[in-house]
Formats: sequence, structure tokens, C-alpha cells
Amino acid sequence: MTSSGTNPATGPPMDGARADSARNGGFGSAAWELLLPAAEAPARRRGRALQSALREAVRSGRLVPGTRLPSSRALAADLRVSRGLVTEAYEQLTAEGYLRSGRGAGTWVSESVRAPALGARDRAPRAPGVRVDFRPGTPDLSLFPRTAWAAAHRSVLARLPHASLGYPDPRGLPALRDALAALLSRRRGVAADPERLVVCSGVAQAMTLLGFALHGRGMGAVGVEAPGSPEHCELFASAGITAVGLPLDAEGLAAEPLVRSGVRAVVTTPAHQFPTGIAYSARRRNRLLDWAREVDGLIVEDDYDGDFRYDRAAVGALQGLDPEHVAYTGSVSKSLAPGLRLGWLLAPAAMTEEIIARKRTMDLGNPAVDQAVLADLIVRGGYDRQLRRCQRAYRERRDTLTSALTEHFPGTEVSGIAAGLHAIAELPERYGPEPVFLARAAGAGIALRPLSACGGVTHEDGAVRLVLGYAHLAPHEIETGVRLLADSRRCRVFI
Repeated sequence: MTSSGTNPATGPPMDGARADSARNGGFGSAAWELLLPAAEAPARRRGRALQSALREAVRSGRLVPGTRLPSSRALAADLRVSRGLVTEAYEQLTAEGYLRSGRGAGTWVSESVRAPALGARDRAPRAPGVRVDFRPGTPDLSLFPRTAWAAAHRSVLARLPHASLGYPDPRGLPALRDALAALLSRRRGVAADPERLVVCSGVAQAMTLLGFALHGRGMGAVGVEAPGSPEHCELFASAGITAVGLPLDAEGLAAEPLVRSGVRAVVTTPAHQFPTGIAYSARRRNRLLDWAREVDGLIVEDDYDGDFRYDRAAVGALQGLDPEHVAYTGSVSKSLAPGLRLGWLLAPAAMTEEIIARKRTMDLGNPAVDQAVLADLIVRGGYDRQLRRCQRAYRERRDTLTSALTEHFPGTEVSGIAAGLHAIAELPERYGPEPVFLARAAGAGIALRPLSACGGVTHEDGAVRLVLGYAHLAPHEIETGVRLLADSRRCRVFI
């Protein structure tokens, strides 16, 4: 398999304990993914939390029967807990029948455990008949740091002043705006003034707020990337603004069609374009900024997955180069959970007060306690730990996807995999035509999103081009889904 981007990374070199874990059935990365919250529990409850986390991982099917666990020494080093805690957990779950062990043979997940149906737990709801859902846009909700969030919640409630429980500042809790400004400046190179930062109900509300502000300035149209996120068009339409699709080339949004369109605002995903996965070149970023200055326009930067980079250094935010011509949006929907409805918007100074006023009339501000909990996680380092944890898990899943495609669909070209939570897979013509391929996949219970569904893409050849989300799927689900796709080629369909 070839790639139009960089090749999948194998990750940084492992220390001795982690290498030991990898040799013991490849559980080293999974140990971090599944058990890290238990390792962060208070010392007096850590042993019980570790046992509970292991038990639930086996019961839910995330550790499948026959999986070999790492040695107690390796797992203890990975989690930075005492070896005795791990040994006690192994012994307890062996006594309960979840694990099995033999002298000198290691510790294994017992074959006697029956997990619930695939994807029945801790996954987003699926349509009836869907066995594996490769559609992009959702993180793994089971990675949400419940223990850390609950601890921060208790701590926040114990010290939050009574006055903070009143009607909040529509911009957001000052403590969260300060924490976010420091975080975005450090991690994404954003020029972040806490006084201009508005906490929103995700990027969706940020786009809607910008739409109303642009409409109030007499703008009736906004440019959007094509292909791009269909949600952008819908959100601006709700504010009375028409979306104009603009084509891309290998460097990003094509400059000449943008100029000819006559729009004075454009929505972009320059760090990791959705869905193609390209990062805008430095030349194209500069040209885009020149255009905004020439027309006194606005670039809306949707940094939807800016923290997830695997094979290259993170690309800094465009907003840091010209805060008065770039509005910056982001959220915790990919790093924590979309259900929190917590995001942010940094707009040019000339628009800030209008946006704050609109936010006030929309909802009077976001819930104060949730904002305080997120601020606590950021300030105390819990949010950075969560990002590292997700990065490890998602890199493993990306590599699982590319390996499975190589095995079952030889000749597939995969791109956009150096960053983010999805990949573009272009299957050779022999697997097409695309309508037949999609119909067979649906018949096998595999939910897919073709690249053509993202707009701005037309092709008359027989190739199949897919946007494959992998972050929300466990490695064994990814392998199962790709195998079922391969098996579905033998099915007859009528279109």
C-alpha cells in the first residue's frame, strides 16, 4: 500500500518496560488506554480501582478472550504503581474467573467470559443492522477520564464561591478563559486574549454566532471548502447566510476561485483539512491572509482536531499570524466528549462585543460548574494527560486500519493519516464501481461515508474513495470491519 502523505509511524522508542509489554501480546498501549484512570485514583482506592478497571475491560470485550496481559512488573512500570497492586489485581480476577494463569505461562484473559454484542457499550448509538460504523466525527467515548473528571468536580464544588453559581458572564467563567488562553497559546500558537475569548456550546455555536455577526454586516454569503464539512453549510444557513463551495488543490484552498467568488468570509480547516487530511502549505496560508487583508474580510479557522499529530510536528494556528482577520474556533469534542458542549471562539476585536451580546440572548452562558471543572483539569495538567492518552490510542488504531487495508485491499492508497481521527482510502478500480461497493458494504452491516458525500468531488472512474473514521473503534472492531468489507465483495447486489 502506498500513501500520498507520510507513512504510518510506529511511535517513539519504548523503554524496557514498555517493550516488554509489547512483546506480551501488544497490550502495552492498551494498558495506558484502559487503566490509566485507575492508576490516578487516590492511593487508598487505587488497588480496587485497578481491579474494577480490568474487570470491566474484560467484561465489555475491550480485552478479548485469549489476550495475553503484560507481566506484573511491566504493567506496574507502565502505570507507575507498585508491582504488588498489579499482582493482587491479577490474583483477584483469576480467582473470579476473568483471567487465567499458569506457572511460567503468563496471565491471559479467560475464554469463559462472554462479552456483550460488538459495540453495545460505550459507543455512539448505531442504526439498526449496523455492525461496524466507519463514519468519521466521533472520538472513543470510553476514553473519557471519568475518574479525573469526578475528582475535579468534587474539588471544584468544595471551593467554588456561591456567587459563581449565579447567571454567568456570557463570555464564560474567567478561570476557564484564562486557562484556555494559556493552553491555546502554548499548544496551538494562538494569540489568545482571555477578554476576547468566548466559551461556546461547541464549534457549532461558534459558527452560528459568527454567522449572525457576518449577516449583521451585510454579508449574504460565506465560502466553504469543497470537499468539506456539510455541517458548516447548515450552520451558516441558520443565520441566513448562503455557503459557496470553493475548490481545493494540493496546497489548500485554491486562491483564484476564492478571489473570483466575491465572498469576504471563508471557513477553513488549515491544520488538517477535512476530509482530505492535507495541511495548508506555508505559501497558501500567506496567500489566504493576503486575500483577507485585501478585501477586509474574515477567515474562520475551524481547528477541530489540532491536537492530534502522529508523524509530523503540529502546524500552528493561522490565527496567530493575524488575529484581526482570523476567527479561531475549537472544542473538547474530540479530546474529551462532544456531550460536554464546551468549545471556544476568538474573534477579531471589532466583532467581539456583538458576539458576546448575541451569546447572552442565546443561552445566558454555559454551565458554570462544567466550565470550572474543565479549567481545573487544564491548570492541573489533567487535560494534557488526556491528550497524550488519546494520542497513543488513536495512533494505534490508525496503524491497525492501514495494516488491515493492506491485507484485505491490496493496492489501496491511504492519505491524510499524519494527523487527525480519520483517513482517506482510495481503493483500486477493481473493487468498484463505488455504488456497488457501498451497497455491498451496507448489506454486510458496515456504515461508510464516501468522499463524494463531502461535496466538491466528482470522479467518473471506477475507484472507491472513502472517508474512514477510526478513533471511536477498538482495534479488533477495525480489523473486523475491514474483513467484513472484503467478504462483502462476494455478495450480489441489485441497484
